[in-house]
Amino acid sequence: MMKRKNAKPDQLELFDKTGKALDLYCANGIGDNTDQVVEFLSRLKDQKHSTDKLLNQIMSYENTSKSVKEVKKNKGSSGVDQLTIDQTLSWIQGNHKLLIELVLTSKYKVNAVRQVEIPKPDGGVRILGIPTVLDRIIQQSIHRKLTVLYDPHFSDSSYGFRPNRSAHEAVKQASAYVKQGNNWVVDIDLEKYFDTIPHDRLMQRLSKGIGDNRLLKLLQQYLKAGLMKGGLETQGLKGSPQGGPLSPLLSNIVLDELDKELERRGHKF
Repeated sequence: MMKRKNAKPDQLELFDKTGKALDLYCANGIGDNTDQVVEFLSRLKDQKHSTDKLLNQIMSYENTSKSVKEVKKNKGSSGVDQLTIDQTLSWIQGNHKLLIELVLTSKYKVNAVRQVEIPKPDGGVRILGIPTVLDRIIQQSIHRKLTVLYDPHFSDSSYGFRPNRSAHEAVKQASAYVKQGNNWVVDIDLEKYFDTIPHDRLMQRLSKGIGDNRLLKLLQQYLKAGLMKGGLETQGLKGSPQGGPLSPLLSNIVLDELDKELERRGHKF
C-alpha cells in the first residue's frame, strides 16, 4: 500500500498513554524466561534492602567533598540564587555539617532551576535547566552513588552519558555492524526526550531498587523543581531538563526499557 504524499510519519510511543510503567518483566526485556525473572527480582530485592540508608552514604563527608571538587572542575554558571561557585564553596566551608543534616532530615529545600534556551542547528531550541551550584553539588553526590548501582546493568549497546564511553566508540561499534553485513540503517530520534520523561514512571522504576525513602523524596523534589525564566517560575510536571548532573543518569534509567526491548528483539544498535 502506498503512503499519501506528504503524509506525516508514524509517531511511535516510547511510553504508554498514561505514563505508567508497563509490566515489570516486559519493561526490562526479560519476557517469559522464568530464571531471568527470578534473577532480576532477586537483584532488585537485594539492592533495595542494601540501600535503605543510601542517603547517608551520599551525604557522607568523603562523597560530598569529591562532588565539590567535580562541580568546581566542571565550572558552569550560577543558578537562580546568582551565587558563583566560589561564593557557594565559601558558604559550604563553614556550613558543611549543617548542609548534611538538612538533607538527611529531609529539611533541605531544592531550588528552582534557571531556564536557558540554546538554539539548535536545525531550528528550534534546546531547553537547559541550570540548578544552583549547591544543588549541583548534591546532585553530583547522588549521581556518584546511583551510577555504581545502575550503570553496570545498562545495555552494552548504550553509549550516551555513561562513564568511560563516548560517541567515538559508538561510531566504531556501528562500523563493526556494517562490516558484519548489516547494511540497513534505521535512524530513531526520541523527540524532546529529556523534556518529556514521565515522572511517575521514573519514580516507580527507582522505588523498585532504592530502599531509602528520604532519597526518593529528594529525587522527586529535583524532578519537580520549577523552571525560572524572567522572574517567573513554571512548575515541572514532566521531564528532566538537561543542565544538571542527575538528568543524564535518570534519563538512561528510563531509556534502559527501550534498550532492553531492542535487545530482546535481536536488533543491533
